[in-house]
Amino acid sequence: MDDHLAIADRLATYAYALDSGAWDLLDEVFTPDAVLDYTSAGGIKGPFPEVKAWLAEVLPNWPGRLHLIGATRVTVRGDAAEVSASFTDTLAPSRELAKPPGILQGGGWYHHRMARTPAGWRSRELVEEQTWRTMY
Repeated sequence: MDDHLAIADRLATYAYALDSGAWDLLDEVFTPDAVLDYTSAGGIKGPFPEVKAWLAEVLPNWPGRLHLIGATRVTVRGDAAEVSASFTDTLAPSRELAKPPGILQGGGWYHHRMARTPAGWRSRELVEEQTWRTMY
């Protein structure tokens, strides 16, 4: 159960980093050689440092951000874990930009391949599987 709690904490840190803009907190979520794939949401796929910089460039265009992690399935095998976590996200523009494209909401699944490291659990791979998106 300790592993599940530690992994849940990494998922919460991920959501907080995205929503607060504390980009360096992502270093506590991913291994330096991790690969992140946001292509299902129209984003990029690449090595963690490249994707981290892309997130820091793109997400501030939506200063109102809220990522919620829901049902989580964790399978631990020794020092590796497979994690699938449902998510919903809301992206809202600033008041100055509160016109189309308006607010985006979406959801789906985050799929992580995680590894136990000396610093704790870290994601070696993230694939976002966006299953729905709406704009209003």
